[in-house]
Parts: sequence; structure tokens; C-alpha cells
Amino acid sequence: MSKTPPAKRPNARPLSLRIPEPSGRPGDKPDFSHLRLDEPGAVDRPETNTPPLDMRDHAFRLVRVLNDAGEAVGPWDPKLDAETLRNGLKAMILTRAFDDRMHRAHRQGKTSFYMKCTGEEAIAVAQGMVLPREDMGFPTYRQQGLLIARGYPLVDMMNQIYSNASDPIKGRQLPIMYSSRDYGFFTISGNLGTQYPQAVGWAMASAYKGDDRLAIAWIGDGATAEGDFHNALTFAAVYRAPVILNIVNNQWAISSFQGIAGGLETTFASKAVGYGLPALRVDGNDFLAVWAATQWAEERARANLGATVIELFTYRGAPHSTSDDPSRYRPGDEHEKWPLGDPVMRLKQHLIKLGEWSDEQQAEAEKDAVEKVRAAGRESEAIGTLGQSRPSVKTMFEEVYATEDWRLVEQRREVGV
Repeated sequence: MSKTPPAKRPNARPLSLRIPEPSGRPGDKPDFSHLRLDEPGAVDRPETNTPPLDMRDHAFRLVRVLNDAGEAVGPWDPKLDAETLRNGLKAMILTRAFDDRMHRAHRQGKTSFYMKCTGEEAIAVAQGMVLPREDMGFPTYRQQGLLIARGYPLVDMMNQIYSNASDPIKGRQLPIMYSSRDYGFFTISGNLGTQYPQAVGWAMASAYKGDDRLAIAWIGDGATAEGDFHNALTFAAVYRAPVILNIVNNQWAISSFQGIAGGLETTFASKAVGYGLPALRVDGNDFLAVWAATQWAEERARANLGATVIELFTYRGAPHSTSDDPSRYRPGDEHEKWPLGDPVMRLKQHLIKLGEWSDEQQAEAEKDAVEKVRAAGRESEAIGTLGQSRPSVKTMFEEVYATEDWRLVEQRREVGV
């Protein structure tokens, strides 16, 4: 039986669907006039026991410490000593040198995959220095600076990237999905967003046991559209889990700008307000601002006041991965025009302003970082790059079950191990 189509209503306006568009595409001039950027030092620093409702404006402001002259200003200045600042700068320089070499290694066919964190180094390095290794980090694939800042061996990172016989993960993960309990680095998950509820659950377990360890997690702006993000915020708020929940808003997912995940409607930090959680929006290219915000959230969690959401406002300068070509979806020079600058150069400028660094020391640090990475590369490549050596086949059957059942025994016999 056929149905009669509904009659059109007189004077009815046809509906339209909005498709968010970025401010620039290839060939356009970069335009950041729409950004809401507070002046350095302009945002107040609330007490760590401030009720979330009383500090909701911080979800829309931008915590900044370093000004254009390289001076640390305002109430969020953590007043770090020069040695800590130098260590942070060197760790960022080393992270960038490591990224550059591994990206070239991919182009030379030595590995199957790599992801750089260019422009985002201050986030993982500063947070990795603030929190002790005993606290557990639940990272994405762009927090390699966390391991590097804590002294994890570069050779071990390379062995995994090359999937060689000394791969510490034994070939069970993608090349850049590291894992190290001893360095507070939980196994990276390739399924976007899953690390958020995992971090909250880990933090809840820590509190339930009466432990004193926190969890910290990172998620990209695009993955905030995943259900895992919202599930995690619900549990973190209800149970006051001792966890720091970072949103790394680097403006771009693999080829979708942050507006597709809701970044044009409001800030990502403001998503915390609806859950009753405190939120901070922070200049992610300002090492001192990242340090100060993380320290604030840490103090809150250790006082049993619960979770904090931090939006780290930054820019992904490199391709999403070695499989990506950003020139196909954004202006080619957009990264150079990013109004919050480069995190490495900004911390360098600050140290020079303090009289604790120089252009000569910067050049020497960059040279030293390149040599450290080169030496680690020689050691790792002697073991083998992709396809030249690999973990033993028998490792497939190990460290999965406490005791082997008959199926594993049969499978091992079939492959002769």
C-alpha cells in the first residue's frame, strides 16, 4: 500500500545544516583573529580548594606566564630555579632532535610509522617533570617528551620504533606506542579516548586502596567527541578521583580542525563545567604556564579535592603522522604564524632574559642532543631496523596467561617453539 507524501506546509522555510569550516585552507593566509587570548599574567590564580562553580570563568580565559619579552609575569609564575628551567629546555630540545631523526628514519624505510610532537614539547616535558614517576600517566601518541624528560633510554624507544629483536614491547605494539611502568607511562592505546576512563579508574583504585599516587591523562581535541571522554568526566566528578585530565587542543585532528569536535561553540575546558569539575585553559606553548597549572591540579588532587580538567592550547606543527600531508588541508605557513610562538624558543628567551642562558649554550645544547640521538641510533640500528631483526616468535605465547592451557601448548608445538 503506497503512502501519500506529506503535503508541504505553506511558507515553511527549508532547513539547512552547518558544516564547520576552519579559518584557512591551502593557499589562504593564516588567520587567527578569532582566538581569545588573555594577556600574560592577566588571569588570577584561585586557591586550590575553590569550588568549581566559583572559578568557571577559568574555563574561558587563558593562563599565560611568559610575555613577549621573555619575562615571567602574574600570579601563575611558578618561580622555578634556573637549573630546573635549563633541564626543561634541554629535554624539549632532545625531544625535538629525537623526533627529527625518527621521522627521517621512516623516510629511509627503517620503520613503518612515526608521529612527531613538534610545537607541543612543553606539555609532556613540563608535566613529566612536575609529577613523580610513581604517579601513572595515560598518554596519547604525542607525549614522548614524558619519557625523555624522565630519562627513559633513547635506545629502548628506538628499538621499539624499529620493531627489532630488542624491542621492549616484543613486537606487540605500534612503533610509537611505548609502555613503561617504572617511568609512569601506561601502555598507549590505539583506540582513541580509551585512556581517559582507564586513568580515572586507575585513580579511583588508588584512592580506594588508600594509596598516595595520582593519575594523569591526555586526550586530543578531536577525541573529546568520543563517548569515553564523557564517561570519564562523569566518574571523575562523582567519585572525586585523584586524576588530572588534559585536553591537548592542538587545533587539528588528522585532517579535521577542532571545530568538528565543537571547538567553535565553546572552549574544550568548558566541557568540565557541566560535570561540576574545575577547569583551566592554559597556553600549552608556555613551559611555565603548563608547569603552574599542573602543579595547581596536583595540589588539588593530593588534598582529596578530586579531578581537574586542563585544556592545553597549542598547535600541531608537524603532520599528524608519517601518513599525513597537512599541506592538503591547511595553509602551509600556519604553524609559523601561530600567535603563541614556539615553546622551545620561548623558554630559551626566558632563560636568556634571566642571564642564565645564551645563544652559544643553545647551539651547544642542540648539538649535544643531536649527538645523543645519533649515538642511540647507532646502537639500535646495530641490532636491526624494520625487518632486519625481530623479537623471538616464542614471545607471542608469553606474558598473556599465568599458566598455559592446552591451546597454547599446541600452538607453540606447531611453530616449533
